[in-house]
Amino acid sequence: MAQSMTTAELRTVETSIPARMDRLPWSRWHWMVVIGLGTVWILDGLQVTIVGSIAGRLTEHGSGIKLSAAEIGAAGSAYIVGACLGALYFGSLADRIGRKKLFMITLLVFLGGSIATGFSFNVWWFIFFRAVTGAGIGGEYSAINSAIDELIPARVRGAVDLIINGSYWIGTAVGACLSVLLLDPSIFARNVGWRISFFLAAIFGIAILLVRRNVPESPRWMVIHGYDKEAEVLVADIEKQVMTSTGLELDPPHRTLRIKQRKSIPMSEIAATFFKLYPRRTVLCFSLFTGQAFLYNAIFFTYALVLTKFYNVGSGSVGWYILPFAAGNFAGPLLLGRLFDTVGRKPMIAGTYILSGVLLVVTAFLFKNGTLTAVTQTIAWCVIFFFASAGASAAYLTTSEIFPMETRALAIAFFYAFGTVIGGVGGPILFGALIASGKPSDVFIGYIIGAALMIASGLVEVGLGVEAAGRELEDIAAPLSAQEAEEQETAEAADELTVGGHEPRARHHETPVGPPVIESGDVVRDAEHEHGGWHLRPTREVKTGV
Repeated sequence: MAQSMTTAELRTVETSIPARMDRLPWSRWHWMVVIGLGTVWILDGLQVTIVGSIAGRLTEHGSGIKLSAAEIGAAGSAYIVGACLGALYFGSLADRIGRKKLFMITLLVFLGGSIATGFSFNVWWFIFFRAVTGAGIGGEYSAINSAIDELIPARVRGAVDLIINGSYWIGTAVGACLSVLLLDPSIFARNVGWRISFFLAAIFGIAILLVRRNVPESPRWMVIHGYDKEAEVLVADIEKQVMTSTGLELDPPHRTLRIKQRKSIPMSEIAATFFKLYPRRTVLCFSLFTGQAFLYNAIFFTYALVLTKFYNVGSGSVGWYILPFAAGNFAGPLLLGRLFDTVGRKPMIAGTYILSGVLLVVTAFLFKNGTLTAVTQTIAWCVIFFFASAGASAAYLTTSEIFPMETRALAIAFFYAFGTVIGGVGGPILFGALIASGKPSDVFIGYIIGAALMIASGLVEVGLGVEAAGRELEDIAAPLSAQEAEEQETAEAADELTVGGHEPRARHHETPVGPPVIESGDVVRDAEHEHGGWHLRPTREVKTGV
């Protein structure tokens, strides 16, 4: 449903919309959200794989745009830089102007960059529009993950998030197959096939765009930014669609939330949220993103070098080794995703990170000793990344869940950019240098570093992880606007008591017993439980509207 939003009227409101969204049974409407928003990861995997596959063709005479190996590397770096900058820029906009506007804009940027790349006629055009394409996909990471988590019920949020992020590897497999076809000179001319790959990605993106038009703005975002009346109409329509498609009656929402609406959050307050209000969660996200980014980028962007240099696999055959690797990467989130909702976030995230690190250590020793072949090396990678892929996807899930709604998209962007810079740049450079030496013992060092980072990240999850399985987003981290509303309510009550000739009642005991607790209406901050998380109490009678 497309909703029209009038000029926001900012006030303090009490809303049951988060609880109403989380109580919805899975329905056709949720599938529309998943297809409209989630399938873009397939497109990302398709693009990255095809670009990697056509790199050799672009260095050949007759390609229509002859690039050197260094220029190919520069284009890859431009894509990464564009993704980081796009994530930060569009992530901040998504928190200010809305999820829907941004996930339409970012897809259009991605499509424009992809089509323009297909028309490249010199190196600078190619590099520039690879950066533009990267900016679009970086914006997608922040806008899409935040929107999905705000639209999907809490009880299945983990599985849905992991599978959506893991679908990147479906695109990888499709890209590997397409590259074989498009680069066959008996089918397509040398200066045509690689261009078609970019146009095919754009066609797929246009199909996603048509579905995405029907995905609504996040009702949670609308309420906080003054569009509570429109949010009420939207959620009522969603409830109607869900009841019609499932034939089920909906339970009444079990809680309300008081919100002081505002248009935007200053960057100073966002920084304070990360580093003062939730410093432990910030360290957690830094760790998870750095570990998975280093491992993935180091292995994935150099796997072809390992196969060709140490196992004498022909460059034309490398693409076939991607297929089982991609299958293992997608199978992990698909088969393990449900456990992140049932067993819990902390044990599953810590387990997948630590186990993948341990398996990489074993593989490193086998590689160093010359025990592996090209086939067994690929099998080892498949097993490692079966677990690592689920853990890596959970890094995005964690960041999206454990920070307040007003900072959600920017939080994803910030930690994604940080992890990508550290792992996406440092990992491939280190591994490339180690592989170039031609010594298995040098590559062994790189594997051990990657394993150590994954194990360390898993241990950080054990110590600092937040158990978010099945919990509403507002229970994991209350909106900053909710905290502000409660502070305003407390101040007003104190003013009334003072005017009436009475001293305002103290909010806290002088000598607290047990962990310090700060109460303010429905919102409780427990200094020990969940490292400063805010919890909502259903102390008021639930209202039917906003």
